[in-house]
Amino acid sequence: MNPPLDPARRRVLAAGAAGALGSLLPTQPSFAAEEALRTRPIPVGGEALPIVGIGTAVIFDFENDAVKYAERRHVIETLIAGGGKLIDTAHSYGHAEARVGELVADLGGREKLFLATKFSYGATREEATASMQSSLRRLKTDHVDLMQAWNVANPDYDLGLLRDWKRQGICRYIGMTISQTRSYEAIGRVLAREKPDFFQVNYSLGDREAEASLLPAAQDAGAAVLINLPFGRNSMFKKAAGKALPEFAAEFGATSWAQFFLKFILSHPAVTTVIPGTDKPEYMIDNLKAGRGTLPDTAMRKRIIQYWDAL
Repeated sequence: MNPPLDPARRRVLAAGAAGALGSLLPTQPSFAAEEALRTRPIPVGGEALPIVGIGTAVIFDFENDAVKYAERRHVIETLIAGGGKLIDTAHSYGHAEARVGELVADLGGREKLFLATKFSYGATREEATASMQSSLRRLKTDHVDLMQAWNVANPDYDLGLLRDWKRQGICRYIGMTISQTRSYEAIGRVLAREKPDFFQVNYSLGDREAEASLLPAAQDAGAAVLINLPFGRNSMFKKAAGKALPEFAAEFGATSWAQFFLKFILSHPAVTTVIPGTDKPEYMIDNLKAGRGTLPDTAMRKRIIQYWDAL
C-alpha cells in the first residue's frame, strides 16, 4: 500500500533527487550515475534477486482509468530502469493482477521481471488450479517466477500442489505468505516442515514481531524472505510526520523516511527483498535508493530501534 505524501519525503525528493526525477516524462529515467541496486541470492539455486521490488495491492486495483494506467506504467518502467525485478500481486487484489499483465506486456518487460502471484491456501485442488490458470491468463504469461499460497493459517498445510506446479514448469519457485500475527504459530510450523523456496511476511521498524520466530525459522528452512507492509499500512509515515530524520541516518545513507524504514528492514540477515507498494514514479526512485549503498550494522540497528521506540 502506498504511503501518503509525507512532507519530509516530498522535501527530500524535491531537493535531493531532482536530477533523477527530471520532469517525469514518459521515458525511462536514467540511473547511470547511481550505485548498482544490491542483490541477494535465492537460497534455492543461488539466483540473484534485487533487494527492492514492488507490491500491487490496492494501488493497481483499477480499471478504465487512463491517468492511473500511465502513472503505474511509469512506476514499473522506473523499477526496471533502476535495476529492480520483483512485482508481487495476487488473484485477490481485485483488478491488480490484470493491470500488471497489461502493463508488463505493454512495456515488453516480461523477461526483465520476476513475477510473483498467489492463490487462496484454503481452496480445493480444483479451485486452486482454476485460480492459477486465471492468474496466468491475466498476467499474459505461460508461467510465473513465484507462486505462493496466500495467508496460510493451517498448521497442517502442505505444499504438494505447489510442488506439482513447479515440476510442470508453471512456476519456477514456490512459497507462502502471511500478514496476520494471529497466524504466526501455524505458518511457522508449516515453514519448518515444508521448507518452501520463498516465505513472505509482514515486518517493519514499527512491527518487529516476525523477528522473534518467523525470520529465524525462514533462515533455518533455507527460504528467501519477502517483506510486505514495510511501512506498516502507512502508520510509519504518520508517526514520522513533521519530524526531521535523525542525524545518524546519514551514516547509512538514508535521505528520506522511506529509505530509513527500508534500510532497517534490509539490514536483517534473513531478508531477501522488500516489496513496498507505490503509485508514483518518484516514490519508486526513493524506494530503490534504499537498496543502494550502506545498510545498518547490528549496532546501528539497535540505535534505530531505540530512537524509533522513543519517538
